[in-house]
Amino acid sequence: MARRPTIKDIARRAGVSESAVSFALNDRPGVSQDTRARIRRVAEELGWQANSAARALSGERSGAVGLVLARPAHTLGVESFFLQLVSGIQEVLSAARTALLFQVVEDVDAECAVYRRWWAERRVDGVLVVDPRTGDPRPALLAELGLPAVTIGEPGPPAGPVTVPAPAPDPGSGPVPGSPRTPAPAPAPVSVSAVRADDAGAMAQVLDHLHGLGHRRIVHIAGLPGLAHTVRRMDSLRSEAQQRGLGPDHVRSVVTDYSDAEGAAATRRVLAEPQPPTALVYDNDVMAVAGSAVAAELGIPVPDRLSIVAWDDSALCRVTHPRLTALVRDTAGFGRLAAEELLSVLAGGPPRVRESERPRLEPRDSTAPPPAHTDS
Repeated sequence: MARRPTIKDIARRAGVSESAVSFALNDRPGVSQDTRARIRRVAEELGWQANSAARALSGERSGAVGLVLARPAHTLGVESFFLQLVSGIQEVLSAARTALLFQVVEDVDAECAVYRRWWAERRVDGVLVVDPRTGDPRPALLAELGLPAVTIGEPGPPAGPVTVPAPAPDPGSGPVPGSPRTPAPAPAPVSVSAVRADDAGAMAQVLDHLHGLGHRRIVHIAGLPGLAHTVRRMDSLRSEAQQRGLGPDHVRSVVTDYSDAEGAAATRRVLAEPQPPTALVYDNDVMAVAGSAVAAELGIPVPDRLSIVAWDDSALCRVTHPRLTALVRDTAGFGRLAAEELLSVLAGGPPRVRESERPRLEPRDSTAPPPAHTDS
């Protein structure tokens, strides 16, 4: 393996002392402009890069931000949302020469443990927090650690005090910062930057469309129940239904894990009911496509007897037959907005909430009026 160039190599090539190289590469006084330029030119010729770990230990930035995803791993390979989100994040970070450190964990407790470890090791300068939850312990923890963060999605209500296990120290390494301790009283709500999408407004568009077509029995096949955006969508569906005189016997939500298997299973259950829905709204494209396949298997034509709407548009929605009505939104743009906001926070900007572009419903072949004989 080729040896990485060092400050000593640069000093030897440039004909200066190692301290002069250090001054020049760290923008410190002590060398002339001509010498500084010569040292930097030599460093570039040798392919020298600063050691991020050493810079972090000296109190400088690590040049990386973190993203931890606490979702069932089997749901990630088929869902396009996170791939598009990360592509937008990476587009902004690459331009800023900032790395993205990504990790998948089992649950929020494990996610909090990762934040403690990253903070103790100075691995990241800040984090992007996805999937805000009801009773979310993460904002208070990040505030306690002093780790800059941006929430992707509108935060849920804060959680009470929580103790999260600290990472196990290496033998002989001494105490690890952030060791377990007695829970302190929950801190006051912390103002954290966030980028949010209008989930309530998007659900209102969906119900406007289906209700306008004449549907009165609608089931929302929702995602994970503890997520703040799932709760907002369910609340919005219930509120919009009530405004139209429809109660829980007509319009309701059922929760899943976002996977095609759960989406298919939920579809089978609701279509087997004595009064099955005439329209189904799925919280992602994968479940919507799986639901459409179940309807075909059961001999229920879409859209003649069943209308289907997908929350996230994707190539799956556009190539499926019939093409699925879907909410179109710029998910990559959502990721870009989040990364831009985190870079702003790291530069000393104030906490704020930024709104992404509102999703719009794209009616396609999977929605139509319900059969004329359908009872309300």
